[in-house]
Amino acid sequence: MKARKLMALPIVALLTLSFGQQSFAATTPFTDLNHVAAKEKIIALQEKGYVHGVDANRYMPEAVMTAAQGIQLIVNALSLEADPTQTGKPTLNVDPGEWYADVLQIAIQNGIELPADFDPNKSWTREEFIHQLMVGMEKKNHLPMIKIAPVEFADSDELTVEYQGAIQRAIVLKIVQLDADRKLHPKEELTRADAAELIYHALEYLQAHPGPAADTPKS
Repeated sequence: MKARKLMALPIVALLTLSFGQQSFAATTPFTDLNHVAAKEKIIALQEKGYVHGVDANRYMPEAVMTAAQGIQLIVNALSLEADPTQTGKPTLNVDPGEWYADVLQIAIQNGIELPADFDPNKSWTREEFIHQLMVGMEKKNHLPMIKIAPVEFADSDELTVEYQGAIQRAIVLKIVQLDADRKLHPKEELTRADAAELIYHALEYLQAHPGPAADTPKS
């Protein structure tokens, strides 16, 4: 697994995405994307107001995300909202004063299952993020269940068993792209560039295939 030496960024430096945000033209291009494969996708998200850098000129694409930051990104990207009717949902043993406390609860209320020993400060892997992104998409948008033929790829034996279904669906729906060697790199730490590319494809898919629940208010 490729080593990542960059520390996870604080919450203020995260991607922030919302369908409700007003679009705006990027006034200053990021200067640290020249050698990033997802450069055009990051810029496209920035121009729509979905992605922000750590400052006016830097995106820091190789910085890693923690589990709490990844959950916040999914909640924001999918416009998940708190549901006061879901009072019976389990809660995590987290300090209610932490910035991520409400975000985690919103995720749980929207069907994203987090383990009791969820560590918000743990660096998230690609497979963990992909799995939770797919769960969030499917729950929020009521995506139809489809029969798929499992896709073979070079490092499929590295997948965590419980993530296999969601990741296979993500590949079939083209939310996830395998590399030139047909590898997914599931155990690599999630970077801001990784997250932006996955979010780009997820939003692209949802815009082309809006689910029946997308415009249906909760009762």
